[in-house]
Amino acid sequence: MYDIVSVKPLVAVLISLLAVPAIVASRSPNLREAWTFLAAALKFAVVASMLPAVWRGAEIGCTVARVLPGVEIAFRVDAFGLMFALVASFLWIVTSAYSIGYMRGLNEHGQTRYFSFFAVSLSATVGVAFSANLFTLYLFYEMLSLATYPLVTHHQDQEARSSGRKYLLYTVGSSIGLVLPAMLVIYLLTGTLDFASRGILAGTTGSRTLVGVLLFMFVFGFAKAAVMPLHSWLPAAMVAPTPVSALLHAVAVVKVGVFSIVRTITGIFGTDVLSSLSLGEPVLYTAAVTILAGSFVALSQDNLKRMLAFSTIAQLSYIILGAALLTPKGVTGGMAHIAMHAFGKITLFFCAGAIFVATGKKNISEMAGIGRRMPVTMTAFFLGALSIIGMPPCGGFLSKWYLVQGSLQAGQMPILVVLLFSSLLNAAYFMPIVYRAFFCPPEQAAFAERLGEAPLFCVAPLVITALISVGLLFYPQPFFRLAMMAAQKVIGM
Repeated sequence: MYDIVSVKPLVAVLISLLAVPAIVASRSPNLREAWTFLAAALKFAVVASMLPAVWRGAEIGCTVARVLPGVEIAFRVDAFGLMFALVASFLWIVTSAYSIGYMRGLNEHGQTRYFSFFAVSLSATVGVAFSANLFTLYLFYEMLSLATYPLVTHHQDQEARSSGRKYLLYTVGSSIGLVLPAMLVIYLLTGTLDFASRGILAGTTGSRTLVGVLLFMFVFGFAKAAVMPLHSWLPAAMVAPTPVSALLHAVAVVKVGVFSIVRTITGIFGTDVLSSLSLGEPVLYTAAVTILAGSFVALSQDNLKRMLAFSTIAQLSYIILGAALLTPKGVTGGMAHIAMHAFGKITLFFCAGAIFVATGKKNISEMAGIGRRMPVTMTAFFLGALSIIGMPPCGGFLSKWYLVQGSLQAGQMPILVVLLFSSLLNAAYFMPIVYRAFFCPPEQAAFAERLGEAPLFCVAPLVITALISVGLLFYPQPFFRLAMMAAQKVIGM
């Protein structure tokens, strides 16, 4: 079943989970954070150690337990899963550093609880990335929902509790109500839930209607992907501390949602089946509506984190759209956008948090002239924005370029128009922020004095992620190579 049988995938999943007792038992903040960094570094090292074998075309895996005939708790590392795990495990290191500056800078309560559940969340994320079948993926998907609830409700006030309830209602309710029954039907049709490179539904007796219903049960059931109308939990969750927002938008939660949808499209249904039944188009246009609607709503937001939240809603559907194009370029672009968007968006959230730590400001209308006070932060914001828009010199240009080529391969001119128009909308809500930050008249500036940047632990991570966003245009490996390998396997090139 696996080219290489190894416990490395299991170890990668467990490292951060096993670090939780040490984090909880730490008697000082420095020791607690040392355990966090040690676990993060070890996790990334184990994940990266599997890169050479996967580049050679091998799959690494292990089986933990057999639950039913054809249903196991098992892990398998392939190109797509490894790409996602590399992004998540690397950004955990960066986000941990940022969390120190943010949480200490604001003297937040419950920091031990925060770092503990952060570690559990990364364990669940890598578990999803390395799942060998839909059953294992579902278990870790639900684990992530429960682990991130205490992070969303960190402030423990009425607004946080209300947002947390909405978060659980959408993410857990949809997965239990839609994904779980769809899994049962898939199992009855095929006798297995294992992911296969060309899907497992080929040759089954399922009609086009049944397959279409199952497909959309997964698209909407994995509500962490925030496909409209199951999206409102995402802006509501912005009550959480900014490092949690970064976790939600770049490192774990929403990426787990779109990863699960893409994995299901390619590994359960298969691009051949969806193409033969003409089921790619309904998903395409569902994603297109989400892209445009999310972008338009982002234009109207004054709260910076809410604006970024609606931007994320739109950007996630680029990934789903790429998979639904069912073309080599489209699938490659969609998969690669997981990495490109992650580095750009986490930069933007880091900047939003740094601004709040340094100035206490949350609203865009209050940030005129802030570029003179925080030039490093706002320059990084500019670079992150360019990556999200899809402009050089940032890596977001590459993934969107492949999505454009994929739409041309599929003959989907309306989708091409959506991609180009949505990039203009991205520019329309990002560029005025940058312009007013650096070029507003001095008499209109909200910050006449130049008091400096946020603490170093806030600023250094956002500089790192901004520079990586630029570097990914010129050196997009290993992410693009893994995306191309994954696309070649599921659809051919």
